Amino acid sequence: MAAAAAGATPATARKALFTTTATLLSSSLIRRSCGRRSLSCSAAAAAAPRLAPQPPDLVRWVQREGGFVHPALRVTDHPEHGLGVAAAVADGDIPPGDVLIALPGRLPLRLRRPTGAAEEVLVQLAQQVPDELWAMKLGLRLLQERAKPDSFWWPYIANLPETFTVPIFFPGDDIKNLQYAPLLHQVNKRCRFLLEFERAVRQKLDTVPLGDHPFYGQDVNSSSLGWAMSASSSRAFRLHGEIPMLLPLIDMCNHSFNPNARIVQEGNVNSSDMSVKVVAETKIEQNAAITLNYGCHPNDFFLLDYGFVITPNPYDQVELSYDGTLLDAASMAAGVSSPSFSAPAKWQEDILSQLNLHGEGAILKVSLGGPDIVDGRLLGALRVFLAADPEAVYKHDLKTLMSLDTEAPLGPTVEASALRTVLALCAIALQHFHTKIMEDEAILKGEPPVTTELAVQFRLQKKFMIVDVMQNISRRIKMLSPQKSTA
Repeated sequence: MAAAAAGATPATARKALFTTTATLLSSSLIRRSCGRRSLSCSAAAAAAPRLAPQPPDLVRWVQREGGFVHPALRVTDHPEHGLGVAAAVADGDIPPGDVLIALPGRLPLRLRRPTGAAEEVLVQLAQQVPDELWAMKLGLRLLQERAKPDSFWWPYIANLPETFTVPIFFPGDDIKNLQYAPLLHQVNKRCRFLLEFERAVRQKLDTVPLGDHPFYGQDVNSSSLGWAMSASSSRAFRLHGEIPMLLPLIDMCNHSFNPNARIVQEGNVNSSDMSVKVVAETKIEQNAAITLNYGCHPNDFFLLDYGFVITPNPYDQVELSYDGTLLDAASMAAGVSSPSFSAPAKWQEDILSQLNLHGEGAILKVSLGGPDIVDGRLLGALRVFLAADPEAVYKHDLKTLMSLDTEAPLGPTVEASALRTVLALCAIALQHFHTKIMEDEAILKGEPPVTTELAVQFRLQKKFMIVDVMQNISRRIKMLSPQKSTA
């Protein structure tokens, strides 16, 4: 079956692991002490050790179990991307179209249909998890295999990190250091869920006979649940919108917005001939890391689910709540004379409803930054409010009103007022951060702990992004000419 770590069997390696891993240190997840040994996770560390001190060779295990690994590939610590899969220096370039990794259907780890009492309990626990926390559902399956003696997936699990640098494992001060309310809300939400789910799991397991225990009698607490959820969120793939899967070795390919490889699923996830492949998208030169695109997301997503921050990130943005009082304050700060955003006219309400910013079911979250620079719904609303003539507004469709690339659809005066209001919103967003850019840069130069570094990097990139938006908007205002109008 699975090869053991050098000098230890999987069983003894697990025993050492379960009895020596540190407790969760985040102040948001206070672990209760108990006499039983537990599946646990230590606090985030700069260079996270593997679960087993000397884990089995993952490449050889994949090959032995019917998978394919390109002869040039190695698991190595890349100077730019860190630990991951890379092309060996001496093996030459890999041409586009070459298969790099192929996994047969038996190797991906996923939540499966119950085949016994223990699996039925696992599924019942997974059903208590909200769909938005799908990683916890898969994490329960991962925990089951981590606790299982002689698990088929032990060579894979042994290579997983013992710790993760996601914010739920940050010390309390570094959670505060994020200084960004939307992410703080998500972190606190996940922490509360883990504490509540720990109680639900223990309540369920207390009624289960040892022979039907899905975790083989192991203690499960918020620490182990957090580890499992983080392992799944940072490594799982959801191909074709189907069931999330952990893909051994493939999940060691690092992220890039300009990847040199892509992932391909062949066959339905439940079919016997299903396989997952990584194929070279471009020529891969010697010593290059194999990269996949994890998605075009803001840093909130990458830090919360993966534990890293991309610098710079062209998709980063800040969230704002569409609020009349906020817009009134912004327009006043911008010196814009306009009707009250808090009291729209009937015709303005109609357009705001079309923008889904008014009425039942309205989505009031808008953003600054990212490829669009300004959220189209926010820009459209500002233009509508600042236009005195409804007939001029009705000449344009919503797409035009929402586009920053459309040159002053309601005339340069309205456009300048709308853009100055955006500038004021940017300034207000910057004021919500308690530190200045120079202060953040000074902290990073001091080589702080990894969690502090991530928190400061995160907020610093938000500030840089806001400054970039302000510079972009300022250029557009200067380019406006009172004599020029497309209205």
